[in-house]
Amino acid sequence: PENERDYGVEAIEILLQVMENQRENLVVILAGYKDRMDEFFRLNPGMSSRVAHHIDFPDYTIDELMAIAALMLQAESYELSGDAENAFRAYLERRVRQPRFAHARSVRNGIERARLRHANRVYEEIKDGHAPGRSDLVQIEAEDILKSSVFEADVVS
Repeated sequence: PENERDYGVEAIEILLQVMENQRENLVVILAGYKDRMDEFFRLNPGMSSRVAHHIDFPDYTIDELMAIAALMLQAESYELSGDAENAFRAYLERRVRQPRFAHARSVRNGIERARLRHANRVYEEIKDGHAPGRSDLVQIEAEDILKSSVFEADVVS
């Protein structure tokens, strides 16, 4: 264990014992990203011999991630302008190559941050005397996305 509060090894030993003792009546599903699961099985050889089936799901494509984003935005009554759609696609193309990309979770996080920047932009416009219309309130613009640190960060391959 990396620290005294890490009970992972003990939990795996107990899980292995239960898997062995209840193998006729038990189904165990282990899920995670492929590289992490490969490492998990490498570090726990007893687990490898007891897990007969592995199913790898391919990563989402950019188009699929864009469709997920559209559904998330629609659920919250937001929309992307045409330029914002292009900007979000560029955001995703960069983000998928960065560490800790988490597929739909990263899409949601990107949208939430864009919505915060959108809200701040609209607030500043109101302070400047602009009365927002409906589209101002629901339409995320490219600038709300392009201010993301993803566009500032060096992409790590």
